[in-house]
Amino acid sequence: MKVGDLMTPNPVAVPVDMAITRVRSILRDEDFRCVPVVNGEHLEGLITRGDVLHISATKSNIEARGMMEKPDVILLPEMDVYKAADLLIKAKEIQAPVVESTDNMKLVGILSVYDILAGFIERKIPPKREKVGEVLTEKVVVCDIKDPLSKVWNKMDESGYSGLPVMKEGKLIGIITRKDLIRYGHARIVKESGDVKAMPVEKIMQTPPIV
Repeated sequence: MKVGDLMTPNPVAVPVDMAITRVRSILRDEDFRCVPVVNGEHLEGLITRGDVLHISATKSNIEARGMMEKPDVILLPEMDVYKAADLLIKAKEIQAPVVESTDNMKLVGILSVYDILAGFIERKIPPKREKVGEVLTEKVVVCDIKDPLSKVWNKMDESGYSGLPVMKEGKLIGIITRKDLIRYGHARIVKESGDVKAMPVEKIMQTPPIV
């Protein structure tokens, strides 16, 4: 099975000269985790939800090229999907751009962990391990429902996680994600104002636990 069989073709991309505030709106409104940055059809970089959480008043007038980062993983359509998955895992990434070739760097798709899992399920490929307990992460970074957003923002930034379980009196009650922070715009406001009491987690978390 090849990357080209599972990737999302012709992904939404933004030009290098697009205002970063517009990129943030696209990530928020389209529910993307990242968006490729292109110069014509040529892949130049990526901007993620985590990147736009760093937008401050002094950075709000910059272009996409000023905040994009070079992808840690770049895939090719003919690459074996198991090799692609291994590259994603080692780089601790959940998705990567796919280019026609490393010579022309023409963006042709994006492959995500979701695409891989969906492809395996659709093709009824059995997992090598059968129990959730065999693959779960035991040391979990969490936050409390009363935590200020500045604290949550810092935990996400330091851990690299896109979401944190929300606890109340030792019990799981939901999840807060970078999507939530971007949607409400409170992370930047709280971070700049220094008002750690400005907005607690419970006011903006949107995702209940799936149990």
